[in-house]
Amino acid sequence: MDIEALQDRLRAFAVDRDWEQFHTPKNLATALSVESSELLEIFQWLTDEQSRAVMTTPESDHVRQEMADVLIYLLRLADVLDVDLAAAVESKVEDNAVRYPPARGGA
Repeated sequence: MDIEALQDRLRAFAVDRDWEQFHTPKNLATALSVESSELLEIFQWLTDEQSRAVMTTPESDHVRQEMADVLIYLLRLADVLDVDLAAAVESKVEDNAVRYPPARGGA
């Protein structure tokens, strides 16, 4: 996935529709939360087993669409705030590796 290319495309999409005025960090973070909630809603009343199998059901396209919406708003928010998502993810993974070392010995 080429993050920069996606951000360029999403930025152009917003510019072409004069939506930049609405793409403030607050609005984008709010939209991201709403889309995440819409994704969660799909799983709300499913059992763990049903949730694991959701991509084999008619809901699979809905899951993909909501996941795409979440990513779109995250990419726009990172673009507006000038956050290098790839670097942020790398840093977070490294921090988590230190914070949560592999279990030794078995649980």
